[in-house]
Amino acid sequence: MDEDIYWMRRALSLAQRAAAEDDEVPVGAVVVRDGEMLGQGWNRPISTNDPTAHAEVVALRDAAEHEGNYRLTGATLYVTLEPCLMCAGAMIHARIGRLVFAASDPKRGAVNSTSHAFETQGLNHHIEVEGGVLAAECAQVLQDFFRVRRGS
Repeated sequence: MDEDIYWMRRALSLAQRAAAEDDEVPVGAVVVRDGEMLGQGWNRPISTNDPTAHAEVVALRDAAEHEGNYRLTGATLYVTLEPCLMCAGAMIHARIGRLVFAASDPKRGAVNSTSHAFETQGLNHHIEVEGGVLAAECAQVLQDFFRVRRGS
């Protein structure tokens, strides 16, 4: 659990970077295997005009480039917000071994909230899931961001 907290704090610092540098929704992600960070990312769809540039996808791309392989077997993806359906699909294709997320996303979360993407029949790859790691801290960063945007 200490390792999960360490890496989630790294993801949280990237989420804060997304808001501070790019005025993006503050979500950050890191891909880790055997105690080594393979890739990192933060939300960038607005600043890059790329609807697929969610933190998870950016981190998966970075890790795949680092490894020279799109398959990231045995890696863990840490992300500050429950992944959407697109990101869950990308993790399945990358063969991520484990997902650790912080805050649940009741509107778009596709792992536990709106659907259970990893439990879809016919999948030939399964991902272990741990939710709620530093959930309150990560949720607070998101709430503060949206409070400022709404001007309240």
